[in-house]
Amino acid sequence: MQLFINTPGSYLHVKDEMFEVRFTKEGQEEKHQLAAHKVTSIVLSKSAALSTDAIHLALKFNIDIVVVEHDGHPIGRFWHSKLGSTTKIRKSQLEASLSAEAVTWTKKWVIQKIENQAEFIHDLIKHRTTQADYLKGQEEKIKSQAITLSNLKADKIQEIADSIRGLEGTAGRIYFETLSSVMPEQYHFSGRSSRPAKDAFNAFLNYAYGILYSRVERILILAGIEPYLGFLHRDDYNQLSMVFDFIEPYRIHAETSVFRLFTSKKVNQSHLDSITNGVSLNTEGKKLIAENFIDYLDNQTIRYNGRNLTRMHGMQLDAHQFANTLIGKENGN
Repeated sequence: MQLFINTPGSYLHVKDEMFEVRFTKEGQEEKHQLAAHKVTSIVLSKSAALSTDAIHLALKFNIDIVVVEHDGHPIGRFWHSKLGSTTKIRKSQLEASLSAEAVTWTKKWVIQKIENQAEFIHDLIKHRTTQADYLKGQEEKIKSQAITLSNLKADKIQEIADSIRGLEGTAGRIYFETLSSVMPEQYHFSGRSSRPAKDAFNAFLNYAYGILYSRVERILILAGIEPYLGFLHRDDYNQLSMVFDFIEPYRIHAETSVFRLFTSKKVNQSHLDSITNGVSLNTEGKKLIAENFIDYLDNQTIRYNGRNLTRMHGMQLDAHQFANTLIGKENGN
């Protein structure tokens, strides 16, 4: 399981060789214990604390500890110092970033992202027949961006990077405009917004993306991939460029999970707090999206590349396949 600790004043420590979380709820102190072998990662929000014994136990069981902002965006993590990534993979990753190989991978990831968006809109038509013509039109507009992108050719990613970003951005604007139009009226929104989110949908989506960023960084490191060495995204200071590249086909997981919460009317104003120039999720809102999204990633099995897998397992296999392809092991997983 992934352990989320986001109640202000919470304290994680070790008791009887188990993790123990202490926190105050409605004026009463509560304690919960968890066996280390059942925990895959620990996510800590601001205003929570942990002991060095808890860090030691986590490292002993190869459990990564992620520190996140209030909006769920990861800002740092603890890793075991002997995590076995290989120099060969990372050298090959650097070489690929300077060659046509980066063009191939970037196009693949972004086209898949756009096709996922089009497919999501297509699936909406089944239960919204009165909007069918509008949705079909939006679907075709999104598909056209993927077609144009697939026809781009270059020897280095820098030659077509701006074109890719433009097509990706256009598809995204159409996609989110369409999602807003089919949401319950009180939750319509005007495009993407973050830091702060301007509306409830973006507040939930930003937090889900934060969970996904953390997951993608972890699977890349486990596969031996350098998360800071990207292809399309720029190598700016402290930017997880490869995380932002590799995450693109999987953003649909966060979007689907959040969209379902809204259309099933599980979200209400009690999950949100007003902040300067926007809104943010409170403890109950974070709990709602975390429980639903983690279940969607870790517990629900889908058919993926001919196998029955959880979405998280599928992402990990994709990361290993990417790493193996970089070093010439085309079929390795």
